[in-house]
Amino acid sequence: MTVEEKIRASFARQTFMTTIAATMSSVGRGSVEIRFPFSHKLTQQNGYIHAGVITSIMDSACGYAALSLAPEDADVLSVEFKVNLLSPAIGDSFVTRAHVKRSGKTLAVCAADAFAIQRGNEKLIATMLATMIHVAPAK
Repeated sequence: MTVEEKIRASFARQTFMTTIAATMSSVGRGSVEIRFPFSHKLTQQNGYIHAGVITSIMDSACGYAALSLAPEDADVLSVEFKVNLLSPAIGDSFVTRAHVKRSGKTLAVCAADAFAIQRGNEKLIATMLATMIHVAPAK
Protein backbone atom coordinates (compact mmCIF):
# COMPACT_ATOMS: atom_id res chain seq x y z
CA MET A 1 0.00 0.00 0.00
CA THR A 2 1.39 3.42 -0.94
CA VAL A 3 1.48 6.32 1.53
CA GLU A 4 -1.32 8.03 -0.40
CA GLU A 5 -3.46 4.87 -0.29
CA LYS A 6 -2.82 4.57 3.47
CA ILE A 7 -3.87 8.20 4.02
CA ARG A 8 -6.96 7.98 1.83
CA ALA A 9 -8.04 4.72 3.53
CA SER A 10 -7.67 6.33 6.95
CA PHE A 11 -9.60 9.42 5.82
CA ALA A 12 -12.41 7.19 4.53
CA ARG A 13 -12.77 5.74 8.06
CA GLN A 14 -13.41 9.17 9.62
CA THR A 15 -17.18 9.27 9.92
CA PHE A 16 -17.08 12.93 10.96
CA MET A 17 -15.52 13.81 7.59
CA THR A 18 -18.33 11.85 5.89
CA THR A 19 -20.90 13.70 8.00
CA ILE A 20 -19.70 17.07 6.71
CA ALA A 21 -19.24 15.75 3.13
CA ALA A 22 -15.48 16.42 3.19
CA THR A 23 -13.24 15.07 0.46
CA MET A 24 -9.48 14.79 0.29
CA SER A 25 -8.67 16.59 -2.94
CA SER A 26 -4.90 16.09 -2.89
CA VAL A 27 -2.18 14.25 -1.02
CA GLY A 28 1.49 15.01 -1.47
CA ARG A 29 4.69 14.42 0.42
CA GLY A 30 4.15 16.54 3.53
CA SER A 31 0.96 18.17 2.28
CA VAL A 32 -2.78 17.55 2.13
CA GLU A 33 -5.83 19.43 0.85
CA ILE A 34 -9.36 18.80 2.15
CA ARG A 35 -12.57 20.38 0.79
CA PHE A 36 -16.18 20.48 1.92
CA PRO A 37 -19.35 22.22 0.71
CA PHE A 38 -21.42 24.75 2.62
CA SER A 39 -24.29 23.20 4.59
CA HIS A 40 -26.81 24.96 6.82
CA LYS A 41 -26.46 21.96 9.17
CA LEU A 42 -22.89 23.11 9.98
CA THR A 43 -23.64 26.74 10.81
CA GLN A 44 -23.69 28.62 14.07
CA GLN A 45 -26.28 31.19 15.15
CA ASN A 46 -25.18 33.85 12.62
CA GLY A 47 -25.24 31.54 9.60
CA TYR A 48 -21.46 31.06 9.35
CA ILE A 49 -19.84 27.62 9.31
CA HIS A 50 -19.11 26.80 12.95
CA ALA A 51 -15.52 27.38 14.08
CA GLY A 52 -15.45 23.79 15.36
CA VAL A 53 -15.95 22.49 11.82
CA ILE A 54 -13.21 24.71 10.40
CA THR A 55 -10.88 23.70 13.24
CA SER A 56 -11.65 19.99 12.70
CA ILE A 57 -10.85 20.20 8.99
CA MET A 58 -7.55 21.96 9.66
CA ASP A 59 -6.68 19.44 12.39
CA SER A 60 -7.35 16.51 10.03
CA ALA A 61 -5.38 18.13 7.21
CA CYS A 62 -2.39 18.71 9.51
CA GLY A 63 -2.61 15.15 10.81
CA TYR A 64 -2.63 13.64 7.33
CA ALA A 65 0.18 15.89 6.15
CA ALA A 66 2.20 14.61 9.14
CA LEU A 67 1.20 11.01 8.40
CA SER A 68 2.55 11.35 4.88
CA LEU A 69 6.06 11.73 6.36
CA ALA A 70 5.68 9.45 9.40
CA PRO A 71 7.40 6.08 9.68
CA GLU A 72 5.55 3.37 7.75
CA ASP A 73 4.36 1.59 10.91
CA ALA A 74 3.15 4.77 12.65
CA ASP A 75 -0.09 6.65 12.96
CA VAL A 76 -0.43 10.23 14.22
CA LEU A 77 -2.45 12.06 16.86
CA SER A 78 -2.79 15.74 17.66
CA VAL A 79 -0.76 16.94 20.63
CA GLU A 80 -1.71 20.61 20.46
CA PHE A 81 -2.83 23.29 18.05
CA LYS A 82 -3.47 27.00 17.87
CA VAL A 83 -6.14 28.43 15.60
CA ASN A 84 -6.59 32.01 14.51
CA LEU A 85 -10.05 32.71 13.09
CA LEU A 86 -9.50 35.58 10.67
CA SER A 87 -12.85 36.09 8.97
CA PRO A 88 -16.40 34.66 9.17
CA ALA A 89 -16.69 31.30 7.41
CA ILE A 90 -19.21 32.07 4.69
CA GLY A 91 -18.93 30.67 1.18
CA ASP A 92 -20.17 28.12 -1.31
CA SER A 93 -17.44 25.71 -0.22
CA PHE A 94 -14.27 25.57 1.84
CA VAL A 95 -10.75 24.26 1.37
CA THR A 96 -7.94 23.63 3.83
CA ARG A 97 -4.34 23.21 2.77
CA ALA A 98 -1.85 21.82 5.28
CA HIS A 99 1.86 21.19 5.11
CA VAL A 100 4.56 19.91 7.43
CA LYS A 101 6.99 22.52 8.71
CA ARG A 102 9.27 19.92 10.32
CA SER A 103 8.95 16.20 10.86
CA GLY A 104 11.14 14.68 13.56
CA LYS A 105 11.51 11.26 15.13
CA THR A 106 8.47 11.66 17.38
CA LEU A 107 6.77 14.98 16.58
CA ALA A 108 5.76 16.85 13.45
CA VAL A 109 4.94 20.54 13.36
CA CYS A 110 2.39 21.47 10.71
CA ALA A 111 0.57 24.54 9.45
CA ALA A 112 -2.81 24.84 7.75
CA ASP A 113 -4.82 27.60 6.13
CA ALA A 114 -8.58 27.45 5.58
CA PHE A 115 -10.27 29.36 2.78
CA ALA A 116 -13.89 30.15 1.99
CA ILE A 117 -14.67 29.89 -1.73
CA GLN A 118 -17.36 32.22 -3.04
CA ARG A 119 -18.03 32.45 -6.79
CA GLY A 120 -14.59 30.93 -7.49
CA ASN A 121 -12.67 33.39 -5.29
CA GLU A 122 -10.79 32.20 -2.21
CA LYS A 123 -10.70 34.17 1.03
CA LEU A 124 -8.43 33.20 3.93
CA ILE A 125 -10.63 32.60 6.99
CA ALA A 126 -8.41 30.72 9.46
CA THR A 127 -4.91 29.50 10.10
CA MET A 128 -3.53 26.77 12.37
CA LEU A 129 -0.17 25.74 13.78
CA ALA A 130 -0.28 22.16 15.08
CA THR A 131 1.95 19.53 16.64
CA MET A 132 1.34 15.87 15.82
CA ILE A 133 2.89 12.84 17.52
CA HIS A 134 3.81 9.52 15.91
CA VAL A 135 2.06 6.65 17.70
CA ALA A 136 1.52 2.95 17.17
CA PRO A 137 -1.65 2.31 15.12
CA ALA A 138 -4.79 1.52 17.11
CA LYS A 139 -5.63 -2.17 17.22
